[in-house]
Amino acid sequence: MARRNKGRDVHGIVLLDKRQGISSNKALQEVKRLYNANKAGHTGSLDPLATGLLPICLGEATKVSAYMLADDKRYQTVIQLGVMTDTGDVDGNVLEVKPIPEITPLQLESCLASFVGEIEQVPPMYSALKHQGKKLYELARAGITVERKARKITVYAIECLGFAEGLLTLDVQCSKGTYIRTLAEDIGHALLCGATVKELRRTAAGMFRLEQAFTIEQLQAIPDDALRSLMIAVDKPLHDIPAINISQADADLVLHGQQISVPNEGSGEGLRRLYHQQQFLGLGEMLMDAKIQPRKLFNIN
Repeated sequence: MARRNKGRDVHGIVLLDKRQGISSNKALQEVKRLYNANKAGHTGSLDPLATGLLPICLGEATKVSAYMLADDKRYQTVIQLGVMTDTGDVDGNVLEVKPIPEITPLQLESCLASFVGEIEQVPPMYSALKHQGKKLYELARAGITVERKARKITVYAIECLGFAEGLLTLDVQCSKGTYIRTLAEDIGHALLCGATVKELRRTAAGMFRLEQAFTIEQLQAIPDDALRSLMIAVDKPLHDIPAINISQADADLVLHGQQISVPNEGSGEGLRRLYHQQQFLGLGEMLMDAKIQPRKLFNIN
């Protein structure tokens, strides 16, 4: 049930523990309606089969979603060996079933270690990447397969949490753009039996952890006037960008898109967070002549 009939300006990040069986967009719309927000976006899709951490950006926080998309991720996944599907997970159609060979702990350790580091990965057909204006999963559903270029991704660590009865449970820390379904298939191929994802749960995204997240049921049980207190500040994900406090006069210039001089802020090009009296104004780019050019402004008053 909608809390109000008209949308409102709310700005911040809500950490959602997405449930299984719904798309990331459906999860986004549920949170948007709950907060009655005018604008919302998420920071990296989770498949319907997947659960776990899905940061939802409301209002002006949607302007930081592009930065959060670049964040490293962490997943816990259960891989079914010996089964291959068209989607790379158990929601898909089974293409082939193969016997699982005897796999020693040393063989398994060696196999997983071969996928740690910078590797190339071919994105799956069942993905939201586009080919000539159409999403790959739309083509896949129409029975069309197109060639996809391999992309470099980084797997920082893979820890085996369990292996029994053909089920391999892994903890994976990886860079943006990593498809766990593809990683599972590649591991299955290396073990000579194929594999598909049975369970997938995102446990971390950048600085955020699953322990901080709320299910939609938990959010729905919170009174309307307390929901805003759960939101994370818009500038929180930008904490690695150096901050500069500026005067009222400079703030006025920045808010009109004009350059300001910051001779006392040292050298070094790149982005800076801009604040006036603890109010986050936006991001500016430090230029070579000790000036800052506003690049992205935030209206969160």
